[in-house]
Amino acid sequence: MSDKRQRARVQGSWAKQVPKHSGAAGPKVAVPNNHQPKDANTASGSWGFGSQQTSKNFEFHQPSKPIREVPQEKVIEKTGDYEISHGPSGVSRLRLLSGFLPPEEADWMFSKLLAELPWSQKTNYRQGEAYEEPRLTCWYGELPYTYAHSTMAANTQWHPLLLTLRLAVEQASGCSFNSLLCNLYRDGHDSIGWHSDDEASLGSKPVIASLSLGDTRVFSLRKQPPPEDNGDYTYVERIRVPLTHGTLLLMEGATQDDWQGLNRQESDPDLPGK
Repeated sequence: MSDKRQRARVQGSWAKQVPKHSGAAGPKVAVPNNHQPKDANTASGSWGFGSQQTSKNFEFHQPSKPIREVPQEKVIEKTGDYEISHGPSGVSRLRLLSGFLPPEEADWMFSKLLAELPWSQKTNYRQGEAYEEPRLTCWYGELPYTYAHSTMAANTQWHPLLLTLRLAVEQASGCSFNSLLCNLYRDGHDSIGWHSDDEASLGSKPVIASLSLGDTRVFSLRKQPPPEDNGDYTYVERIRVPLTHGTLLLMEGATQDDWQGLNRQESDPDLPGK
């Protein structure tokens, strides 16, 4: 994607040939560039083909659209509160708590959840075509959860360790949470594509808490483009958040309205939505 964005910054001016003017016939001389008058507004040149020579003048025009810079990606890796944007839907905020769980406690919890949760691979649909999610999941909540045209059934049988973690996250955030989607990334090939957690069942401007266990993965965010860009993400703001073992990330305010997220290995290409 970085290559694509870089190429998108290349701008050029097209040359348009000046119309020929009628006049008396006579010899034409191609003047070398180093003898052009200082106030000349056009560039001239001559090309020889055998014994024939022609002379053509060109005038140059500036691009019709202004040249735009691709914003540099920002990196957030220190514990703190961050206001990442102020519109168009409101203030978007991130709260990063590195080391939310001590390493030994996080190790034990990771091993237990890996072994005891009912992991399964969900089938989604995109443009009528079925595909297997590149990760394993399980859902906990009083209501079903639908995304990518596929529904996960309600599940109120919370694992006791998940209840303990939910309480800890609620105390740290000051928010209440009533559902949980667990994602298991088995290796560097598993991922979740660009998406927003904006399903109607989650309510307006939901607070999303993400607790990471295991190997460090990169959570990327990109701003939704303005309407005049017609879905082109080339020039949008981007943020990268490395999520280490035991880290808690809170996404608040208008984040789900104005931003998209992507969870992947740092070397992975851009991926479609979840």
